[in-house]
Amino acid sequence: MKKLFVFTLVVLMSISLFAVTSHLTILHVNDTHGHAWQNGEIGGFAGVSTVVDAVKAEVEACGGYVLVLHAGDYNTGVPESDQLDAVPDIIGMNMVGFDAVTLGNHEFDKNREVLLKQMDLLEMPVLSANIVDENNEHPVTPYVIYDFEDLSVAVLGLTTEETAILEPIYLDNWKFANAIDVTAKLMPELQSNADIIVALAHLGYQPGLDDPKTTSNELAAAFSEIDVIVDGHTHTFFKKPPVINDSIIVSAVDWNKYVGRLDLTIVDGDVVDFEWELIPLEGVEQEPKVLAAMNYFLALGDTKLNEMIGKTEILLNGERADVRSKPTNLANLISDSIKWKTDADIALQNGGGVRASIQPGNISYRDILTVLPFGNTVYVMELKGKEIMELIDFMVTIPAGAGAYPHLAGLTFTFENGQVKDVKVNGKALEMDKVYRLATNNYLAMGGDGYEALSKNGDKGYDTGFVAADVLRGYIDHLGTIENYTSEARYNRK
Repeated sequence: MKKLFVFTLVVLMSISLFAVTSHLTILHVNDTHGHAWQNGEIGGFAGVSTVVDAVKAEVEACGGYVLVLHAGDYNTGVPESDQLDAVPDIIGMNMVGFDAVTLGNHEFDKNREVLLKQMDLLEMPVLSANIVDENNEHPVTPYVIYDFEDLSVAVLGLTTEETAILEPIYLDNWKFANAIDVTAKLMPELQSNADIIVALAHLGYQPGLDDPKTTSNELAAAFSEIDVIVDGHTHTFFKKPPVINDSIIVSAVDWNKYVGRLDLTIVDGDVVDFEWELIPLEGVEQEPKVLAAMNYFLALGDTKLNEMIGKTEILLNGERADVRSKPTNLANLISDSIKWKTDADIALQNGGGVRASIQPGNISYRDILTVLPFGNTVYVMELKGKEIMELIDFMVTIPAGAGAYPHLAGLTFTFENGQVKDVKVNGKALEMDKVYRLATNNYLAMGGDGYEALSKNGDKGYDTGFVAADVLRGYIDHLGTIENYTSEARYNRK
């Protein structure tokens, strides 16, 4: 784990007796998604803490400085964390001693009250410069300046503009301004106050993508003044960090599998050399105090799995033979929940993904996980009407009893005498050239159960990261007591 930066410092200091040489180490994670605990031998904030403590001791003993950064999406992914609104993750981050975190799109998975509670609990600056309210003001801290003995470092937070599409439910009056435009406005201020500029950016690295949202590679191309971009959102694995327009881009993949370490050698405020590595957390000893705290929350979260999240007065039918051959109220409920969460025009759930019924009475999260146990996430695609027709042409070939049997929301049609008729989207006739928003699970989007009509269009969509079980849970909580739910056919075979 150790770096030979002491030698580098000595060599560079010999260049000029008057040069000011500094060493800055940035430790970083991103997209931890509720993985506050080890998964097997990998991850957990107790392991992160061990690495951070060791690197800090090494670097500071040699006169260097350390920043510990999180590039967003600490929310959503592990039931025990989700039950507790990511409080375990936040406590873990506090105990590790993170210096800053930027808001990712999944920080908007829950309502504003939860987000504000999380921001209050986080004992570090919570950043995002391109979140603006209705008055075009910053409701979240845009950036923070760290003043070391002979070095000032600005950390600018940025959140993907895609959040407005991925998380439409709980945005309220907050909007996501163009990250490049916002950075341009702040750049003179950042330059006048700091030697080094770091963008803590939940933007994603997607070179070659023709898309209106800002990516980290586009940010780098726009600003040579940015020395480092600590990136998140696309869960990118770099063997070697790209350098674009003098900006170094780093990412630590996801789920606390790694801690990224970037060592910068800085002479008179300019980065003259760097080294970077991903430190794997597999087999790393767990810091005892952090481990004890995380284990407490793990047990508490497990208890939370049994708490009531809703109630049904009727049987919600998820029996294998039924969901693979005909519409049922539970299958319709699931497809409706996906449509509701994503604000899609059409939603699709396969019968084979529904594994149990929900009996009348209280509904716990454990019940939801029994119905949807696979951990599938929700995938959103933008498809033209003619591509929807290709999908329908496949669906009508699926025999009763197959796991691919489709359950729909928003889309209705009739299949009679070998022909598809009366295709409607939310009550209106399907238009061949119109673009529709379709949401499904990532298994089908990748071509599972034979859905090649979806997988061949995979480049027209994205994985929201929403766990389907959590989506169903939120929808049931939204509905309250279920007194009745339709088992109507969304398409008819005659």
